[in-house]
Amino acid sequence: MKSFISLLLLLAVHPAWAADRPNILFAFADDWGRHASIYAEVDGPGSVNDVLHTPHFDRVAKEGALFKNAFVNAPSCTPCRSSLLSGQHFYRTGRAAILQGAIWDGSVPAYPLILNDAGYHIGKTYKVWTPGSPADAPYGGNKYAYQQGGSSYNRFSQIVTELVGKGESVDAAKSKILKQVEDNLEHFLKARKGDTPFCYWFGPTLVHRKWTKGSGKKLWGIDPDDLKGKMPTFLPDVHEVREDLADYFGEIQAFDAALGIMLKRLEKIGELDNTLIVVSGDHGAPGFPRGKCNLYDFGVAVPLAVRWGAGNGGRVLDDFVSLPDLAPTFLEAAGAEVPKVMTGRSLVDVIKSKQKKGLVDKARTWVIAGRERHVAAARAGNLPYPQRSIRTQDHLYIINFEPSRWPMGDPTGIDENKHSRETLTENTFAAFGDLDASPTKAWMIENRKNPKYSHQYDLGFGRRPAEELFVIADDPDQVNNVADDPKYRAIRNELRARLLKELKDTADPRVTGDGKTFERSPFSDRWSRGKKRK
Repeated sequence: MKSFISLLLLLAVHPAWAADRPNILFAFADDWGRHASIYAEVDGPGSVNDVLHTPHFDRVAKEGALFKNAFVNAPSCTPCRSSLLSGQHFYRTGRAAILQGAIWDGSVPAYPLILNDAGYHIGKTYKVWTPGSPADAPYGGNKYAYQQGGSSYNRFSQIVTELVGKGESVDAAKSKILKQVEDNLEHFLKARKGDTPFCYWFGPTLVHRKWTKGSGKKLWGIDPDDLKGKMPTFLPDVHEVREDLADYFGEIQAFDAALGIMLKRLEKIGELDNTLIVVSGDHGAPGFPRGKCNLYDFGVAVPLAVRWGAGNGGRVLDDFVSLPDLAPTFLEAAGAEVPKVMTGRSLVDVIKSKQKKGLVDKARTWVIAGRERHVAAARAGNLPYPQRSIRTQDHLYIINFEPSRWPMGDPTGIDENKHSRETLTENTFAAFGDLDASPTKAWMIENRKNPKYSHQYDLGFGRRPAEELFVIADDPDQVNNVADDPKYRAIRNELRARLLKELKDTADPRVTGDGKTFERSPFSDRWSRGKKRK
């Protein structure tokens, strides 16, 4: 009844909404960093993106807009999604600003539920806000879930490999698992009433580890040797690591195949041009140093393509976007009121602009990001690794508030060589708990004393100074810290001041006198669960 009354009140003020409100499809892949074939086109050859083939993401971008500078607000699943759902910086979402021990405070507004109250048919498939979310969290529980078609797609490489092992062809096995995507979407569409606008969140976890070793080449034809000479400078250019990255890219291509299925279905039912389509990921690659849980571009830069109707495509934009900007974007597009607590800024004007390239909104020249706690037990005492950053076109500046701590977690047992390769490949919590277990992690720890790779090991696993500053044009991989170089003192000071002002203006507990908020154990009674949403 509440939703119906809310809709009547809204229509009374905005009578055109019934006809003008677009559907919203948000395709959001777990752990998908800025990797797609179209980025190889716009950035130029020589990067790892050269080996990728993502035709459906590329289609959305070419028929709409591709954003070159999109970033998450936090490079960890739950805080990233909390910021995205709430349209706010992650540190404003209470206990949802961390991973393990997270709880959604129902007093924090969430855009899907606002759209639900505005008369939208909302639903999700797979992951939205997890773990730790109660049934009444945004999209929590099964109330809005449409997964009747199955969830095996989340283990794409594992299941397809099993089917191939039983005698099916690779193409037949892929099609069988991808059929789940079509079926889940169909259940969602059938559940809506009439021509009610819908908001659908497609959030698979296949790009998150673990994957089947060698699946990138076996299932998708991605040859690890094609990555030779293209690897980021902080990763060893050796077969083991290249194969790991190729397998990661295979999962990205499986996600892209699912996106193609959804686009085809919307086209078939005549809803494609009436749907605001947004495609992105929630942070960088898992199990690779300086990726997930890091504020370098490899950890926070993500793909972003937006399509809204026909006739405004071929746009490649330089505007800086932080994913919390999506919540007010979706609400404005739907004609719903944007809560004043949202710190994100709507992209509607940028999306609707006819400008083909460059910077549309002259104020969109920087974003901030940050991190507190990922895995609770990564450090003794459940301590976080607090850091904040500001990224501009020319520079990346990072504050590490507790530089004496290990950024990827304590190196438990490393000096004693307690861990086998299998342990480091399979057990995230064996050592450096904020870095997912992986073949890359195991290889780099095993070879940490090799002079050829020790510097890369230190970049990925070692302690970091209180301040870091990188010059993007000279150092795109962000490995040469110039924070202490007198030549860059003025730039460092200006970026520090700008970052701290934004943190203070938006009430970041880390800098407003209550920094102990995030120092407490997430399992302490001193953490409040907050008020439940009525």
